[in-house]
Formats: sequence, structure tokens, C-alpha cells
Amino acid sequence: MSLPLMPKATAVWLIDKTALTFAQIADFCGMHPLEIQAIADGEVAQGINGYDPVANKQVAAEDITRCEGNPDLRLKLLAAADPHPKKGKGGRYTPVAKRNDRPDAIAYLLRNYPHLTDAQVIKLLGTTKDTIHKIRDRSHWNSSNIKPRDPVILGLCKQSDLNDAVAAANERLTREGQTPPAPPMPSTEAA
Repeated sequence: MSLPLMPKATAVWLIDKTALTFAQIADFCGMHPLEIQAIADGEVAQGINGYDPVANKQVAAEDITRCEGNPDLRLKLLAAADPHPKKGKGGRYTPVAKRNDRPDAIAYLLRNYPHLTDAQVIKLLGTTKDTIHKIRDRSHWNSSNIKPRDPVILGLCKQSDLNDAVAAANERLTREGQTPPAPPMPSTEAA
């Protein structure tokens, strides 16, 4: 079960401002009922200011009112108040040692999966649209040395991510009324 932000300060506010039982407050704040009683007696948390869970959208005022009327009910933390938000995927980090392999991987994707959008290639390899265009029109500064190599073998992306991107591109082509290209032959090159 998730706990509210600043559980002791929340407990102080609930003790001062509500008629909830010590057991209800303890259950909501993840504390022992005796600790809540010690806070109420002034033995613990004397200098802590109360933290209003209603104003901070951790619990609904109606839920507090409902629980004040029945000591058997328990407060529920609102879903939006989860202090540990889900971490979204940020930019893809490529180690310095593998950055020189990125143009090779881009060339491989452009050759074997031409139906992938630039955005999908960017997401897979953590590159830029400018780099993709330079490799596509062979104006990249190192274009004479670029050899198309599988990004999975190079360790720049996972096979499952590549499969998902290709499946999404195939679905897009099907929606547009085009036939998706046949999958390329498996690579036999070694890492």
C-alpha cells in the first residue's frame, strides 16, 4: 500500500482537524496506533507542522467525512497522490564506445526496413533526424566508412524493440492500403 507524502505531518493534521480514530490515522499514515496516540498527547512530533492531505490531493474530504462516521472504515490514498510516479522513458543513452557504431545501425535500418519512420529510428537508436537524413543522402562526414550493421548485434537496441517498431510500421502501411515488405534475411555477422 502506498503511503501519503510526509506521513507524520499528515498524521498531525488529521489528529488536529478530524475526528478519525487513532487506528484509522495509523492505517492511513503507515504508523502504529500508539505512535499516533503519542503524537496526540504531544510526546512526539512537537515541532512538526500539519500537512493537509485534502489540499494536496492525497485524500478526498468526503472520504474523511465517511470514515469519521464509521470507525471500521479506512481512508484511501487517491491514485494521483502516489509519491512514486511511473518513470517515463527519457532520451536513450548510448555509451561513448558505441557511438561510432550508430551510423552503421542507421544505415542498416534504412536499407532493411525502409518503411520505418524517422521518429521510429530516432526512438530505437537515440539519434537525430539530421543524422538520419545525412546518412540517407550520403552527405554524412564519414559516409565512405559506413557499413550497414544490425543494431541489435551492435547492442544499440533490443530485438524486441526493433520487432515492435517494425510491427507498428507494418500496421501503418496496412492501414494506408500498402503491402508491408518481406522481412530481411537474418544477419550472419558476428559482434
